[in-house]
Amino acid sequence: MNPSKNAAIIKKIAARIGFDKCGISKAGFLDEEAPRLERWLKNGSQGEMAYMEGNFDKRLDPTKLVPGAKSVISLLLNYFPDKIQKDKKAPKISKYAYGKDYHFVIKERLFEMLEMIREEIGAVDGRVFVDSAPVLDKAWAAKSGSGWVGKHSNLINKNMGSFFFIAEIICDLELEPDGPVQDHCGTCTKCIDACPTEAITEAYIVDGSKCISYFTIELKNEMIPKELKGKLEDWAFGCDICQDVCPWNRFASPLTESGLKANNDLLEHNASEWNEMTEEVFNRLFEKSPVQRTGYSGLKRNLAFLKEI
Repeated sequence: MNPSKNAAIIKKIAARIGFDKCGISKAGFLDEEAPRLERWLKNGSQGEMAYMEGNFDKRLDPTKLVPGAKSVISLLLNYFPDKIQKDKKAPKISKYAYGKDYHFVIKERLFEMLEMIREEIGAVDGRVFVDSAPVLDKAWAAKSGSGWVGKHSNLINKNMGSFFFIAEIICDLELEPDGPVQDHCGTCTKCIDACPTEAITEAYIVDGSKCISYFTIELKNEMIPKELKGKLEDWAFGCDICQDVCPWNRFASPLTESGLKANNDLLEHNASEWNEMTEEVFNRLFEKSPVQRTGYSGLKRNLAFLKEI
């Protein structure tokens, strides 16, 4: 077993499958993240996202998710679209939700990659993860040198910006790890200054319970708090403001993964069509889409809130 050679093999497989970046970390307890996560939870920054409070140990130690784990393979997949919503007056949805739900697309690629690793290296025990298990994706990606965590708390890659999904394969294969890269945010505060709800309470810390994405996706109440009137800036599902203003996203290039291509019908929808949307249209337009997460009633709630004076 050659950790360096096997790491090189895995990176070549990742590139063949279509991932835009592959970095490797040694599996172990995330010492620096533990106190940060504890403080974040104690401050109530999770809001009603109760799932963030569970599996505290598993979030910090991958060996509790995959017994015998030795390495965490972090993978990035670009989702930056080649075009955006046509009607500038239409309610906005986050770019990651323009196409098919990424969970379906990426998980298929991960299983394919794990099988190819076994074919080229031998017996490997591991699990794949795509944002649906207690894994601190951004922490592991930063540890693997895939980028650095910016002041908006998103991972930034010097060559790609920040519009990408993060996934992992946690396995029992000992691999040569990559080291972290330097933080290149410098004195820039564009993301902090641009957030209309002041969710970025200080550099590198986001209060999830103040984020527009939280109010439009995670919050399940019948009503969005009235004090947010005029602050959602026409976002009906998610929010890209802090990423859109980030200077590093001038390097973002259109995605190449066909499974994530934008739904043209969605991009063509004008303001009237959004506000008059029926449940039948919702189900057709957002079949296998991340927008299903909020459901028809949730989206209509958001649209009604945006229309209120």
